[in-house]
Amino acid sequence: MANSELQVVNDAVSVEREGSLGWVVLTRPGQINAINDEIRAGVPQALRELDADPGIRVIAIRGAGARGFCAGADIKEKRGPETAIEVRSRMQGARWIEAIDAVQKPVIAAVHGYCMGGGLELALACDIRYAAPDAVFSLPETALGLIPGGGGTQRLARVVGPGRAMDLLLTGERLDARAARDIGLVTRVANESEALIDEVRSFAQRIAARAPAATLSVKRAARSALELELKQGLDLELDLFAMLKPSEDAREAALAFSEKRPPNFIGR
Repeated sequence: MANSELQVVNDAVSVEREGSLGWVVLTRPGQINAINDEIRAGVPQALRELDADPGIRVIAIRGAGARGFCAGADIKEKRGPETAIEVRSRMQGARWIEAIDAVQKPVIAAVHGYCMGGGLELALACDIRYAAPDAVFSLPETALGLIPGGGGTQRLARVVGPGRAMDLLLTGERLDARAARDIGLVTRVANESEALIDEVRSFAQRIAARAPAATLSVKRAARSALELELKQGLDLELDLFAMLKPSEDAREAALAFSEKRPPNFIGR
C-alpha cells in the first residue's frame, strides 16, 4: 500500500490519495453508508477535486465499514409532506450522482456487502464495478411505492441490456456478486472479500500506468458511444486518434517498445 493522504470533506465523505489513485470514501458505516445530504454534497465535491488534481489518474469509490458499500437513501432523513412539484424541485437541485458524468478520469466502484437502491445507482454511474464476493445488489424501490430516482432506470439498461434491466427493476430481485458478473453488472469479482481494496488498488494502478491522455480519450470516446449516432462516434474517435498520434507519449511508447523497457508517460 502506498503512503496515503487523508482529507475529510465532511462527516460523511473523505478523500484518500495513494500516489496516482484517489479514493472517495463514504464514511457512515453505522448506517451502511446510507445516503444523506452530506453524501449528496460531499461526493461531487470530492470528485471535482480529484479530477482536477494532476497527480491523480484514476478515482475509486468505496464504502467504509464491514456491512456494505451503500444501502441506499437514509430512511431516517425526515422530510415534511411534499407535493410532486416540490419533490421534483428538490431532487432537480440534488442530482448528485450525475457529477460522475462530468469526471474525465476513470472511476471505479469498489463494492462490498450491501449495494442497494441509490447505492447501486451510484455504482452504475461509475465506469467499472469491481465487487467483493459478499456483495449484494438490488433496486427495490417498487416495493416502497417508488421507482429509482438517481438514474437507475436509465443506466441499468445501458449496462446489462433492456431485458435484464426490466426484470430487475420490476422484481427488485437481489443479485450476489457471481450473478451480477454473469449479467455484466460487474466486470470483476475479488478472490475474497478481504482482498477487494488491494485488488482494486492494483487494478487502478495498472490503468494509471498507461498513457494518461490516451486513457482520458478512450473513456470519452467509449462514453460518447452511448449517446452519439454511429457516424458521429466514429468521427470523434478519429479526431481523438489523430490528436494522440503525434503526442510525446505515443512517441515514448514506441521508443520504449523498441528499447524493451517500460514507458515513462508524462501526459503530453
